[in-house]
Formats: sequence, C-alpha cells, structure tokens
Amino acid sequence: MREDIVHKAKKIKLLVLDSDGVLTEGSIIYDSKGRDLRVFNVKDGLGVFLLSQKGVDTVVLTARGTKALNRRIKDMRIKEVFSGTPKEDVLDKIIDKYKVSKDEVCFLGDDLIDIKASEKAGFSIAVSDACRELKEKADLVTEHKGGKGAVREVAEIIMKAKGAWDW
Repeated sequence: MREDIVHKAKKIKLLVLDSDGVLTEGSIIYDSKGRDLRVFNVKDGLGVFLLSQKGVDTVVLTARGTKALNRRIKDMRIKEVFSGTPKEDVLDKIIDKYKVSKDEVCFLGDDLIDIKASEKAGFSIAVSDACRELKEKADLVTEHKGGKGAVREVAEIIMKAKGAWDW
C-alpha cells in the first residue's frame, strides 16, 4: 500500500458509504407491484462487521433511502442511514454527531453527487466504476466495482493500515 494511503487510513474512525453504486452495483429492479429491489454483496457486509469489531463505525449517506437499504443496514449492523442532499451538508451533520474530525472520516462514493462530500472527508475513495470526475479527485480508486466487493476492499485497507488485520 502507498505510504500516503496508509497514513490516511490509520486515522479513520468513521466510514461513510454511499448506497446505490457502492453498496449495490447501481441497478434498481422494479417488481410487478412497483417495489424496488437491490442486490447487496455479502463480503461487503462482513467487511463492515469486522471494521465495527475494530472500533470503526460505519454509516450510510444516500440521496434517498429505501426499505431494502434499511433492511440491509440492520443486517450489517451499520450505525445509521442519513438521507438527503446536498450530501456535503449532511456529511457536516454526521461529523458533528459522531464527534470526529474531517481527517478521521473516510467517504466512499461513485457519482457526481458524491464529489463535494468526498472533498470534505480526510480520506476519499471512489469505486472502480465511479464517474471519471470523482475518480480524478479521490485519494484512492478501488480495484472492485460498487456492489462487487469495493466496501470490503476499503474495510481491509483501513484495518491493515491500523495493524488490525489479523487473518
């Protein structure tokens, strides 16, 4: 791992995740009753769980929540879901609520709506299939795509940097 990435990752106390395109691959399926469905990656869930065991909290910051997301976050033991835009304003509230500094926050996003929020985080990461504009501004771009293990990859990076990856 690059030294600058290790330096940033060591400080992280709060991981902030976008939902669609990060926890999911970005597709929305509508069933015949108009309900929307999402597919989540089990490895991402374990990554978040392992982070929580090492003292790093995770929250979700999404433009709009869904019942499927609420169910998944409960299963993953994610602290909270925050919904709203502009995301950078909501991120300010999250930072205040969790009493962390900007340098202690890692933000993982995928699209244009995430750029300003990612600029407020001490460690900004874009999933590999994120929009070009976000990838250009991010400190790191994951090898995995959104919904395909990117969250797990970030969890491992943080734990390894902290010397907490004991497998």
